[in-house]
Amino acid sequence: MANSTESIVIIGASLAGGAAAVALRDGGYQGEITLLGTETHRPYERPPLSKALLLGDADEPDWVGEDGFFDSAVTWLPGTTATAIDTDRHIVVAGAAEYPYQKLIIATGSTPRRLDLPGGDLAGVLTLRTLDDALALRERFAAGGPIAVIGAGWIGCEVAAAARKHGAAVTMIAPEEQPLVRVLGEQVGAVFGDLHREHGVELRLGASVQGFEGDGSISGVRLGDGTVVPAQTVVLGVGAVPNVALAEAAGLDLADGGIAVDPTLRTSEFDVYAIGDIAAHDHPRYPGRVRVEHWANAKDQGAHVAANVLGAEKPYQASPYFFTDQYDLGCEYRGLADPDHDRLVVRGDLAGREFIAFWVRDGVVTAAMNVNDWDHGDALGALVDSGRQVTDDELINGELG
Repeated sequence: MANSTESIVIIGASLAGGAAAVALRDGGYQGEITLLGTETHRPYERPPLSKALLLGDADEPDWVGEDGFFDSAVTWLPGTTATAIDTDRHIVVAGAAEYPYQKLIIATGSTPRRLDLPGGDLAGVLTLRTLDDALALRERFAAGGPIAVIGAGWIGCEVAAAARKHGAAVTMIAPEEQPLVRVLGEQVGAVFGDLHREHGVELRLGASVQGFEGDGSISGVRLGDGTVVPAQTVVLGVGAVPNVALAEAAGLDLADGGIAVDPTLRTSEFDVYAIGDIAAHDHPRYPGRVRVEHWANAKDQGAHVAANVLGAEKPYQASPYFFTDQYDLGCEYRGLADPDHDRLVVRGDLAGREFIAFWVRDGVVTAAMNVNDWDHGDALGALVDSGRQVTDDELINGELG
């Protein structure tokens, strides 16, 4: 493939940015690639941080690229934070240094949300985003002591499961009535609530957090009803904030909390692309914009944008995908549902936690989740991607492929 640029700068050296760098070289690009990353670790995938690594089943994440790639195939600048983008001069500024680009890929990711509450800065009030975060949390879990998990989303649920494996007492606190309710709805969310209760997690649902108590270090979480939940470690799993300040200062268009990109992942500046958590994508298959903070999106958009930078100019059309492992439950989710409006259809044994959940809108499956069922993943992906009309009987009793 002919080179379409002479110098490419990538801001962000985690999965999305790292995957883009690897794909550029695999696509035949011979020019300069400069990769700026705030972490000192080479690019890695994040799912093991809340799964195998936090559980103690692995000591390293899944690294991006072959050993030595980022030391030899690109100019990788660890511990380097971009401070400005000059789109007129085609320059990225990092401190006193300037890096010229013909094409720029922004993959700055997200920052875990903190709670602006009394005691929120106490030692032991932590988040999980980086490899160093995961290693520090694993050490605290292994040391015992009560753990409070604030939030009942994917991170909160996986962190609670890991802490229980280490034998720590765990309380999960969230304002919703069931875990994962915003993604899965009440009925499927209840499956995860029951799962955690059976494994010894105390669930304080429908509860608000008013502050944190302790003298220098965390000792408890004060709830809205005045009770205090003892905690020597608090893990905040209350969402993340896309890192868009750099793009906003550069004058790029923003949308839906992220950087507005067209179907090919190009921003409002022709030579600038954005991928991963920050990309508010004009997805060809969905109304409005789609911004996804999951592993597959970062990995796949990194590879896709590399081809477009090299001239492919193809729309990114993949359906959102994620997976989770909690205790003896594993599942995969494909698509993009609105559980408040889509109708739930269940195939299999919901109570026994071996089932497939379908979310249906106007006779079309918007999302499907296989739980402890590993025979139908590809068929479910094809069904979601097809957008074809289906009946409940087909979903419950028919051949899925």
